[in-house]
Amino acid sequence: MAQALARLWTKFQPDIEQRVATLEVAAQALPAGSLTDEQRESAHAAAHKLAGTLGMFGLHRGTALARQAELALAEDIRSSATVELSSELSSWIAELRAVIADRK
Repeated sequence: MAQALARLWTKFQPDIEQRVATLEVAAQALPAGSLTDEQRESAHAAAHKLAGTLGMFGLHRGTALARQAELALAEDIRSSATVELSSELSSWIAELRAVIADRK
C-alpha cells in the first residue's frame, strides 16, 4: 500500500506544484489590484483540487490550508482588504509548501 501511495504521489506531484504556483500568482496580483477574474477563478479551482488531493495523501493540514484559500477566493475580491488577504494567502501558501515538502 505504501508503495502504491508513493507512486501516486510521484504522479500527482507536478500537478500539486502547479496548483500551488497558481495560488502564488493570485496572492502576488492581489495587492497590486491586478488579479483578474480568470486568475481568481483559476486559483479558486486550484485550491479546491489541492484540498482533495492533499487529503487523499493524508495531508490534513494541507487540506485545511487549501480550503481556507478556496473560501477566500470564492468571491469577487475588490476591496481594501486585498492587502490583508494577500498576506494571509501568502502565509497559507508558504505553509502548504512546507507540508508538501515534508511529504516528499
